Order: sequence, then C-alpha cells, then structure tokens
Amino acid sequence: DWYSPLRVFQYITVRTALGAGTAFLLCAVLAPWVIEKLKRLGARQYERKDEAPALHALHALHGVKQGTPTMGGVLIVFSVVVSTLIWAHSANRFVWIALATLIWMGLVGLWDDVAKVRGKGTRGLSARGKFLLQALWGGGVAAFLLSDPDMAERMRHLMVPFFKDPVIRDLGPILAAGFVMAILIGASNAVNLTDGLDGLAVGCSSTVAATYLVMAYLAGHAVFAQHLIIPYVPGSGELAVFCGCMLGACFGFLWHNCHPARVFMGDTGSLALGGAIGIVAILIKQELVLIVVGGVFVMEAFSVIVQVLSFKTRGKRVFAMAPLHHHFEMKQWSETQVTVRFWILSIIFALLGILTLKLR
Repeated sequence: DWYSPLRVFQYITVRTALGAGTAFLLCAVLAPWVIEKLKRLGARQYERKDEAPALHALHALHGVKQGTPTMGGVLIVFSVVVSTLIWAHSANRFVWIALATLIWMGLVGLWDDVAKVRGKGTRGLSARGKFLLQALWGGGVAAFLLSDPDMAERMRHLMVPFFKDPVIRDLGPILAAGFVMAILIGASNAVNLTDGLDGLAVGCSSTVAATYLVMAYLAGHAVFAQHLIIPYVPGSGELAVFCGCMLGACFGFLWHNCHPARVFMGDTGSLALGGAIGIVAILIKQELVLIVVGGVFVMEAFSVIVQVLSFKTRGKRVFAMAPLHHHFEMKQWSETQVTVRFWILSIIFALLGILTLKLR
C-alpha cells in the first residue's frame, strides 16, 4: 500500500520462482552440514548383498555405496516447508494440506529409515505398517475434503484425461475416499521404488513437480481453466508456489545426489515427495494424469508388480531384476546411462501430460 513496486510479490508466478530459488539455496547450502551430521549419527546406507547378489557382483559400484549417508530426505522436507511458509499465502488451506501430507509421509519414511539404520540392514518398517500409516493419512485427508462445502462435490467427481466433464459425477463418499487413499499410497510408493540409483528419483520428481506447478497455476486461474475446460479450483494457484519450492528442493538435493552421490534421500525423501505430488494431483483434480506425467514411476512400480506375480504364479521372472532400473543395469547399462535415459523419458512423459490439458 505504501510502495507500489512491492506489489510484484503478490503475483503467484513471482512467488513461485522465488520459492524455488529459496528451496534450492537452502537444500544446496545446508547439504554439507547435514551430510556431516548424518555421518556422525551413523545414518549410513546398507547394501542388500544377500537380497541382490547378482547385482552386487555385477556392479562393484553398488559396493562403494555402502556407508553413504542416508535420510537426506529430511533436507528436502525442511527446504520445502521453510520456503513454502515464506512465499505461499499462509491462509490458503490447500497449502497446509500439501505441507501436512509432505511432513506425514516424510515421518513415515523417517521411521522406516531409522529402523533400517538401527538394524544395519535393508529391512525397516514392514510393508503392512507402512501402507497402514499411509492409508490412515489418506483417509483423514479424504474425510476433511469431503466435509468441506467448497470441495465436497468436486471430490466426488472422477476426471479422466481427454474428457471435458467428469466421467462419474458422484463416486460416493466411500469410493471417493478410497480413490484418494489409492493415489497417495500409489504415488508415494512408486517414487520410493524408483529411488535406487544416484539422482534417479529426485531427477524424475523434479519434472513431475514442474508439470504440476503448471497445472496448479492453470487450475487456480479462472480464465485459463475455462479456456482449457479443466476443473477450476479457486485458491489452488497457491499450490504452484508449493510445487515450485518442491522443484527447487529437488534441484538442490540433486546437486549432491548426482553420481557419485554424497547422500541418499532414503524413504524419508521418496515417500515425502511421492505423497506431495499425489496430494497436489488430488486437490486440482488431475489425479489420473499422474499416470502419464509420472510415467517413469509407473513403469518402475509396474515392473515390481509383474515380477512378483510372475514369480509366484509361474516360478519365472519377466525381468532380470526389479525394479526396472536394475533390469537395465543387469543388461550392462551403466548407472549414469540408466539415470539420464530415465530422466529423458520423464521429460517426455511430462510434456505428454501437459498436452492432455489441451486435448479435450
């Protein structure tokens, strides 16, 4: 009111860019200090020699990963939370839901990582326990959104890419809640399965975050949403700031996580990023587009499902090893080749996901 140039900070685009820059600097600058702290705490990676002897024997590089600090995801969560609180509107309920989901999923991952470190192995929190905690949060979020007068009707809609109107207008509270839980559980665990090579998961997460940054901005803009015939969600534009902060944190972490990695995000980071991406998709009603945008995550999760089902039903493996990135390692691709090629695929999937907004 007293100095007009400061009004530039009211623009979502400006705050998104500044949020990304803040998160990047926080993550990149604080990383060396965090890495040293993790080393002192004994939070180190333990390779699964017994679970994957073929991979360990084939690639000596997996042996040198032993002892690399893990749980670096705490840095990603911290950077996203701080930068979002600085640059996003604090009165926006969507921002608080996204932040709470990021923190909850990060805490579930932290529990898992701590259990692995204490047990000095790769077995942490049981899969059932992990799913239960994720489902608990998903159910809570669904209950909150379905009780919100402004969101209840929209949450019952099932939006499908390439269709202008909801394919199903009323899923009912039970199916709608189950859908929310499935998206959150699926997204967080898909990113978790992808986190197996230096820079792979965080690099792919950055392209997905950038894509949903664009989608959130469009969904919160009445004119653009009407022009593209996509669900208009008043107030969701602030999620673009959140996604920008997530993008910046991913880049900042990648600075230290690229090959050879100085730190791993662990389940703390992968579950948090997956959960954050999933909740943004839910809030702007672009859930199923995540299958396209997060194509690499889908491929990784699908490879594990196929491998397990094939081995249990036929006693044969479809892939040399699952998740999919290890399959290509077994096919003599170097770690860098796998990572960069999957990044390329992730960019292509992201562009295809944005294209779905125009094809209605």
